[in-house]
Amino acid sequence: MIMGTSSFGKCHNKTHMLCCHCGSKAYHLQKSACAKCGYPTKRKKYNWSAKAKRRNTTPGYMRHLKIVYHRFRHGFHEGTTPKQKRAAVAASSSS
Repeated sequence: MIMGTSSFGKCHNKTHMLCCHCGSKAYHLQKSACAKCGYPTKRKKYNWSAKAKRRNTTPGYMRHLKIVYHRFRHGFHEGTTPKQKRAAVAASSSS
């Protein structure tokens, strides 16, 4: 049986498409399930894959994203001087 170039002419049906949960091209259309993350059920994980569980459970301590979240809450102020405290303003105006 030929498994080379002539077999590729039969590859015109899509079995997998992009998964909306993990973003990989592993969502099986007929099964309605993702082969990578297990969507629509809970996230797929096995006890024999301890490293994979460690990789997928947490984004780490998010060194950069913590700063971005903080800047977002305060409106991305950059290159501005902070507002003066009321006590400092009152002391400078009274003297």
